[in-house]
Amino acid sequence: MMDRALYESDLRAAVAGAEDWLRGQRILVTGATGMIGSCLADALLLLNAERGAGVEVYAAGRSREGIERRFGDAVNDGHFHYVPYDSTLPLKFDEDVDLVVHAATSAHPMAYSTDPVGIMKANLVGTLELLEYLRRHGGARLLFLSTGEIYGENPELPTGFREEDHGWVDSMRPRACYPESKRAAETLCASYVAQYGVDARVARLGHVYGPTLTASNSRADAQFLRNALNGEDIVMKSDGSQVRSWTYAADAVNALLWLLMRGETGRAYNVANPDATASIREYARTLADIGGVSLRFDLPSDVERAGYTRVTRAVLDPARLMALGWRAQYDLKTGLEHTYRILK
Repeated sequence: MMDRALYESDLRAAVAGAEDWLRGQRILVTGATGMIGSCLADALLLLNAERGAGVEVYAAGRSREGIERRFGDAVNDGHFHYVPYDSTLPLKFDEDVDLVVHAATSAHPMAYSTDPVGIMKANLVGTLELLEYLRRHGGARLLFLSTGEIYGENPELPTGFREEDHGWVDSMRPRACYPESKRAAETLCASYVAQYGVDARVARLGHVYGPTLTASNSRADAQFLRNALNGEDIVMKSDGSQVRSWTYAADAVNALLWLLMRGETGRAYNVANPDATASIREYARTLADIGGVSLRFDLPSDVERAGYTRVTRAVLDPARLMALGWRAQYDLKTGLEHTYRILK
């Protein structure tokens, strides 16, 4: 049984500063059952329940059953609407909305190694279809959720990637399906802004974690959390020296709303907590201490290894986002404590 009170407290933090602006907005959320999409939808529904905000939430997902399983009684709320959606197929949604948050993606290693073509189709076709939707429905605003992985590797930038910086990605490795398709989708957004005048902006997220973790997520940090919750040793499949920017889900959702409110059309923004830069080993150790379990190491299988990124330092500089007034509220230890308590 999840700690609902603590989770709702975090959801209030997720909409902090945007409550009045959100009132009466119509929002389409793709990937509504994913980690970020579901946290956003939960926060909007709670805002409706507690503040009578009247936000119309259009939750897009592959199946009604999946949406109903994830959101329970909320699907009967008059402000909640299920939208059948497959990001690899033409978009059939044609109602007017104000905001589109494109969070649909398979962002985990097992998908990269077993279905790289599907990953690319979802990121490219899904984004193109939504941009065409914006072109038909003047006035809608799109926030495309990209990734810090588009920067690739650049050891000469130890303080973190800024939006104008670049690293390298080996495009001939199937593992590049994710960063390269996200990069191309960003260019699609920029091209539609320039050629058709649509309102689109990009959020480049670092590593997001939190209690809305999905069962299919095969990332190492997701498995660490499952280990801790089950009272099992946390098993690392590398030395854990890779450094990442970590962001708690509630902070990430708050950043997305900030970008929808105050971001500039045609710009990309890094979304990362500057106070939560840590190696994977440090992340695992913190979680192990919270869960009272041990940390040990094991060799990965070939299939697992095929989905791993070679990037050793994926640190993002969020100065552009912070210049809009956004601040993260959860350091890594606090975010992990909340995640563990909510799910435990």
